[in-house]
Amino acid sequence: MRNGLSAGAWLLAFVRSVLHLLWMVVTIVPWATFAIIASLFVSPTRMYWICAGWLKTAVSGGQWILGIRNRITGFENLPHGELDAAVLLVKHQSTWETLVMPAIMPHPLAYVFKRELLYIPFFGWSMARMDMIHIDRSQGARAFAKVVQQGRRLLKQGNWVIMFPEGTRIPRGGVGNYKSGGTRLAIACGAPVVPIAVTSAKCWPRKAFVKRPGIVDISIGKPIPTEGRQADELMREVQAWIESEMHRLDPEAYPGLK
Repeated sequence: MRNGLSAGAWLLAFVRSVLHLLWMVVTIVPWATFAIIASLFVSPTRMYWICAGWLKTAVSGGQWILGIRNRITGFENLPHGELDAAVLLVKHQSTWETLVMPAIMPHPLAYVFKRELLYIPFFGWSMARMDMIHIDRSQGARAFAKVVQQGRRLLKQGNWVIMFPEGTRIPRGGVGNYKSGGTRLAIACGAPVVPIAVTSAKCWPRKAFVKRPGIVDISIGKPIPTEGRQADELMREVQAWIESEMHRLDPEAYPGLK
């Protein structure tokens, strides 16, 4: 038995994981090359949807090759207007949610990410051509000022900013340190925050190469207004909702709690 799987099931999962990795590598090279060239001629919004097309391809590959299915609830909670702003604050357990969110969201998303990702061949190169927020974390306060400046501009254009408040991938059943950067940004920009719980580690564990077939629940909470709120207090509310939802969606991950 490996990670609760029989030898046969683990071997099948391993083969599927290899095939999915190959699928992503084989598709990203021509797609990113096309996107980089297209970025010279198309608008930032059009460029986003070109790149989101590859992410949909990666997610579709995950569904058919890995056997991972998404079950989405609360989609009606998302803002409906074309220019309605939102800052999405998402539970972070694996790479899966970074692939899935642009594939399912109706608005262009602007990730806040460390600039080192731009150096990843093809993937990072195409990200560099997108209108997102990449920061140098060593700059501290100046980095956050850049986030607010760019975030305000993107939100006014109808893009939604997406952040992982725990900052890094958290093991299944774990709780990271929820940092208030996302709520600080939302308050500064006058945008509501939308908490999102994701049980991706059930199928795609943190730092694991072998993925399991199964269902990933994505639960979208109601927008929380930010007017008159304090960033730390608002983030505690976001954390409470997300973690409560994680307990409901994945009770096996929290065996000590009823």
